[in-house]
Amino acid sequence: MTWIDTIILSIVEGITEFLPISSTGHMIIASSIMGIGEDEFVKLFEIVVQLGAILSVVVLYWKKFFDFTRKDFYLKLVIAVLPALIIGKLLAKTIDKFLGSPTVVASALLVGGIILLFIEKLFTKTTIDHEKDMSYKKGLAIGFWQVLAMIPGTSRSAATIVGGLQQNLTRRFAAEFSFFLAVPTMFAATGYKMYEAYKDHPEMLKDKHNLMVLGVGNLIAFVVAMIAIKTFIHFLQKHGLRVFGIYRIIAAGFIFFLMYQGIIKKEDPKVAPTATVSVYKACSIAQ
Repeated sequence: MTWIDTIILSIVEGITEFLPISSTGHMIIASSIMGIGEDEFVKLFEIVVQLGAILSVVVLYWKKFFDFTRKDFYLKLVIAVLPALIIGKLLAKTIDKFLGSPTVVASALLVGGIILLFIEKLFTKTTIDHEKDMSYKKGLAIGFWQVLAMIPGTSRSAATIVGGLQQNLTRRFAAEFSFFLAVPTMFAATGYKMYEAYKDHPEMLKDKHNLMVLGVGNLIAFVVAMIAIKTFIHFLQKHGLRVFGIYRIIAAGFIFFLMYQGIIKKEDPKVAPTATVSVYKACSIAQ
């Protein structure tokens, strides 16, 4: 990876990770256009760079994450992560079949985009605007929605925000809880990917250039993600999810076009797994 590649992918990660538009889909587009989509270090980078995005959430909501008197907050996050761990473990072989398919990514972007066009008309009784008013049962339900993000291109953010709306959370709080849930999910994903790289390709983590790329990439993703989160909350409250649905449909069409042109292979076994998929793999290591 060149420094230009690093900067571009880091910006893409920072912008897309917390928006309901699929960071996986955008990473595929960006890395393929730059001609680095099949590089093993790129696949490591695309997951590990999420650490910077994670830290942006922790910093922006530090009072929430470091208020150790609110044990129910941590418990709700743990409960919400469980479905991805359990169902992912049970469906591991089925999920693995879809990981290398840009066709699946584009299709999921398209279907998700159509859903976002109309989703807010289905869920209109959104009154829960604070974590203390959300029950453990609702947290678990949102966790089951997150399982949908195991399909590449679905978007973990989109799945959990829609799940929040379905559980009567307001737009703002649905987005915030999606951010909160990203922290344990993406920490697990990053940890697993680093473990996998250390086990299978230790030379990548011994290379000083690679370590500098990971460090700079995380710093850029951190700054960009902070801006993206603040902007997204304001935009979502004012405009809703419809515009993201339109954008997803356009992005899906662009991926299909790139596949038609041969720039992206229709089936690429080297496409990086989504963060949610990496979570269940991390769980399997711990067992």
